[in-house]
Amino acid sequence: MTAIRPRRSVLYMPGSNARALEKAREIAADALILDLEDAVAPDSKDMAREQVCAAVKAGGYGRRELVIRVNGVETPWFEADLAAATEAKPDAILIPKVSAPETLIEIGHKLTGLWADPAVRIWAMIETPLAILDAARIAAAAKDPSTRLACFVMGTNDLAKETRARFVPGRAPMLPWLVTAILAARAHGIDIVDGVYNDLKNEDGFAAECEQGRDLGFDGKTLIHPAQVAAANAAFAPDDHELARAKAIITAFEQPENADKGAIQLDGRMVERLHAEMARRVVALSEAIAA
Repeated sequence: MTAIRPRRSVLYMPGSNARALEKAREIAADALILDLEDAVAPDSKDMAREQVCAAVKAGGYGRRELVIRVNGVETPWFEADLAAATEAKPDAILIPKVSAPETLIEIGHKLTGLWADPAVRIWAMIETPLAILDAARIAAAAKDPSTRLACFVMGTNDLAKETRARFVPGRAPMLPWLVTAILAARAHGIDIVDGVYNDLKNEDGFAAECEQGRDLGFDGKTLIHPAQVAAANAAFAPDDHELARAKAIITAFEQPENADKGAIQLDGRMVERLHAEMARRVVALSEAIAA
């Protein structure tokens, strides 16, 4: 099984806020998106770029995954952002408003020209109607190693803006788009994290949306405030019952009498070998979180 990296909680941090970048070293998020785009005013772009890249180079973030979100490819800041981020060597660079695979191919060529560290991955924001309509082809770009594509990030606020869909409990207007993106990501072997929840005061609503995202198949959720980290971490981690069940399934199939069986009965329920594969992932995720 491919090594799993937990992405339960992916917290946006404004790149122009030096105090926030420092505080992020102590926040229990699995990943941090150090933002040069939406969270930064136009007259602060250069300062934020220098600040974020200096923070990444300085380190001190432990095992948190560090991601730099650059400005979009059509903006005047993109080229400088990409060059600086490449030099800083984060775990990944997040590209906004990816609406076609050609964007990722072009960025792959640019990274090659910049002699980017092979370990640096690309994450893609899925936040336009065209991105949803072309999600499968965008995800398929991961088959080309030069694109470095490793993860989709849902941009639900931008999707709402572009489609005029309303934010309602249960997200019924967005469910077809979310599922489309999940299917595309899974079909091509990349991770995918859910969009943000805007109402910081509605803890119950946030918890419910985390549970919905987990049940839909997301790996985690993007967050806008450190107060959301604990709930996201809890929702997207296997609980004690799920972990115990997974270990029981694995143990059952490891018994000599079940070595050649495709399906067995366990505690009165039919269990197939595909459930053993799912169980191994649950255990691996739990171990990765513990680490």
